[in-house]
Amino acid sequence: MTNKLINLVKPFILATLLVFAASAMAQDGTIYPLEAPLEPKAIPLGTGGVDDQPASETWFRQWGDPMARNISTATLTPFLPDPGKANGAAVIVAPGGGFRWLSMGNEGWEVAQALADKGIAAFVLKYRLHPTPESLDAFKESMNRPRPAPSASSNASPSATPPSPPQRDLSDQLEDAEAAYALILKRAKEWGVDTNRLGMIGFSAGAGLTMHATLNSKTMKLAFIGPIYGGMGPVEVPKNAPPMFNVIATDDFLFRGQFGVIDSWYKAGIPVEFHLYQNGGHGFGLGNPDRTSNRWFDAFIYWLEVNDFLMAKAGK
Repeated sequence: MTNKLINLVKPFILATLLVFAASAMAQDGTIYPLEAPLEPKAIPLGTGGVDDQPASETWFRQWGDPMARNISTATLTPFLPDPGKANGAAVIVAPGGGFRWLSMGNEGWEVAQALADKGIAAFVLKYRLHPTPESLDAFKESMNRPRPAPSASSNASPSATPPSPPQRDLSDQLEDAEAAYALILKRAKEWGVDTNRLGMIGFSAGAGLTMHATLNSKTMKLAFIGPIYGGMGPVEVPKNAPPMFNVIATDDFLFRGQFGVIDSWYKAGIPVEFHLYQNGGHGFGLGNPDRTSNRWFDAFIYWLEVNDFLMAKAGK
């Protein structure tokens, strides 16, 4: 290779290496500070603030995903399909993050855009969160603290059903979900939403919020729900519970060999579809490469289609 050609190629090689390094750094799980992105379409829900919230909303990036924490102002961001594609169905999308942060890209905006591409109006719910330390370093430290080990005096066998996690106060989050639902009903005509085909899906903690709203809300009448890698413990199913599409992977720490929520829905006589994938871990959003769980979104869209949620019923 001549020196002239080498000099021409060098900038390209350097640029490629820099892009690769930046990409690798963003994907290694390290937490990096992130300037709050512009959210011009976000609509404040007016549900109030958060008690004992000393810090303002801040953002960070982990695994390449933009995440928000210390959210004290809930918002709803519409992702509307092209008018020629719109089918009238609508979905509230609740990202996860243990109620301490929200995975806004991976479990929010990307999912909503994928739904809009299928003709479904999607609405990303940025709900209020429990407070975390103001400084990023202190927040990182709080995330890295080990979980308490099981008691040595426990008589439970390894195959016994694990205890349920402690119950959180989700009154703020439920209020946010109800406000989002009410806003969509109010602006349904403007947004092209058939209110009889309005459902909710959530990821991890967002799946928990989806389930909490289904079990406890007095105002939300969801047409369908989709808890994606959420808790699997048994629940008391309301008589008017909606059909459920449920997804989790066997290597997800929330699975733990439990089928309780599926069994609860089945015994209540409510339609339920359950996908237990061989692998995928936790937090895979729309999917990660080379995992069996990567086709869940296609299965969800097909489930909606077969159950007539993508087509207006006669007379509507």
